[in-house]
Amino acid sequence: MWRPRDAPSARTLRSPAVSTSQKTRTGETLDVDHSNAAYRAWLKEAVRKVQADANRSADTHLLRFPLPEKWGIDLYLKDESTHPTGSLKHRLARSLFLYGLCNGWIRPARPVIEASSGSTAVSEAYFAKLIGVPFIAVMPRTTSAEKIRLIEFHGGQCHFVDDSRKMYEESARLAVETGGHYMDQFTYAERATDWRGNNNIAESIFRQLELERFPEPAWIVATAGTGGTSATLARYVHYMQHDTRICVADPENSCFFEGWTTGDPDVTCDCGSRIEGIGRPRMEPSFVPGAIDRMMKVPDAASVAAVRALEQAIGRKAGGSTGTGLWSALKIVAEMVAEGRQGSVVTLLCDHGDRYLDKYYSDAWLAEKGLDIAPYTAAIVSLLETGVWPD
Repeated sequence: MWRPRDAPSARTLRSPAVSTSQKTRTGETLDVDHSNAAYRAWLKEAVRKVQADANRSADTHLLRFPLPEKWGIDLYLKDESTHPTGSLKHRLARSLFLYGLCNGWIRPARPVIEASSGSTAVSEAYFAKLIGVPFIAVMPRTTSAEKIRLIEFHGGQCHFVDDSRKMYEESARLAVETGGHYMDQFTYAERATDWRGNNNIAESIFRQLELERFPEPAWIVATAGTGGTSATLARYVHYMQHDTRICVADPENSCFFEGWTTGDPDVTCDCGSRIEGIGRPRMEPSFVPGAIDRMMKVPDAASVAAVRALEQAIGRKAGGSTGTGLWSALKIVAEMVAEGRQGSVVTLLCDHGDRYLDKYYSDAWLAEKGLDIAPYTAAIVSLLETGVWPD
């Protein structure tokens, strides 16, 4: 069992921007007051702006993936691409900003720094601009051009590293150098989100399923970047005493599956994930292995095949991480068909595919990476046409 790391050195410990400290002796009592009316006024306004963004936002849709009616199985995708910044990470960024603000870590005019492979950085750049603080994203050079454009569109700066494993220490270094705050999504994702409710993604899914024929899903399938979403889903299910089980799908070149199956918190891998937004070279602190029921290791070619099949089925492009989750969800559906079980399965549409036109929707990119999606496409077609998942 491992504990989440909490590294104070990764952020600068700071006094208020304008010191109003007063010391007075009253008998044996030493009284130090760091109250700052200007800072508190800024803080209240910043929190109001972030909360107002949530208040203006509608809930994301729960889309149905078409399956044969005779199976008695419903497959849904929670469409997180409709958030203002186009991905599931909008929820996380909002929670992280509120957490950082209310802890006194985010200060006026001081930069927020984040280690991110893309989507979290896009969403955090949005919230940084909303409250008027600078934002710096530390990311691999392999991040898609469209994500870089979106970060810069929202006023953020991009700071690149050649080795994705160096993002953490480089982000911490920049925070010290600039006097800013390293948001550290990989540590704080699991605790910044209110997993008991408050319209988190799990509560939203169950509320939207209330009028469906199978309102309590047999499985919810998630993927893991920080591990925060799977932690929220699993904790909520346990807290509300649902029978739903949680499966986490992991891509190639990621440590979560191996660490979970072996119980080794120190497992690492040398290659970065080709599926942007998920898969990590180490076991992240926000990944909560004890709350998860099942994991699947998904070939990257299968993720791409699934996300292309999604477009054929519902006319929506999505990112590769959606394909990783959908492939695992379809495997679970195939098991249910084979066993004659009815019920519902939910997975996530994490972000829009327009960000990845030069990757997962490019045959040239697939050839360059040596990915053959044909056998995986055939497996999906076989399931949907015959109800049989090929060996």
